[in-house]
Amino acid sequence: MKFGIVVSEWNSDITGALFEGARNTLLHHGAHEADITTLTVPGSFELVYGAARMIKSGRFDAVIAIGCVIRGDTPHFDYICQGATQGLAQLNAEGNTPVIYGLLTCNDMEQAEMRAGGMLGNKGDECAITAIKMVDYTRRL
Repeated sequence: MKFGIVVSEWNSDITGALFEGARNTLLHHGAHEADITTLTVPGSFELVYGAARMIKSGRFDAVIAIGCVIRGDTPHFDYICQGATQGLAQLNAEGNTPVIYGLLTCNDMEQAEMRAGGMLGNKGDECAITAIKMVDYTRRL
């Protein structure tokens, strides 16, 4: 299995921890370093473009999109979360390569930290397991 991981640079403390969780889980389950390609994009909104480009390359069995948006004082949070979510969902609905949703949408930094290796585990781990399962699902069709 070949995996593409696109990671948002924004909130890099969180996205870096999510990425490490995903990468380590893929390696633990038999992927080799050469089977994992990671690229970064500036923010979570750009995850859609990054994932779409990885899919178009034809090199990956699954793409994991990792980002983190934290609510602020303006509606920016809503627009970014909605746009990224709809874009990633559209890639899944219209494509043949599974795109795994690893976008944290949190009210504050504490919630993000709890999901990036804190008390609630690492959602990056869950994304990697989902990617493996979706590649298996696709191959069984």
